[in-house]
Amino acid sequence: MSFKPLSDRVLVKRVDVEEKTAGGLFIPETAKEKPSRAEIIAVGPGKVLDNGTRVALEVKVGDIVLFGKYAGSEIKLDGVEHLVMREEDILAIVG
Repeated sequence: MSFKPLSDRVLVKRVDVEEKTAGGLFIPETAKEKPSRAEIIAVGPGKVLDNGTRVALEVKVGDIVLFGKYAGSEIKLDGVEHLVMREEDILAIVG
């Protein structure tokens, strides 16, 4: 399925987190939190300012980012869960 975010929105896919603790204990599925790390899948063209100029996004496809716990809207594309969020909801680019 083709998906193109609008304005300053991005499409991300969550990156799986480690299933065990630093001490070697495995975390059961019911105790896991959803990861707050994701890979950028698609980006919009950028935000349009009041004067009509467009500001390009700082993130690009392939970047790994951190985002807030309640950021974005969940959607399913081809049976895979993704999030659509604004660039301002992204806290940092990792690595």
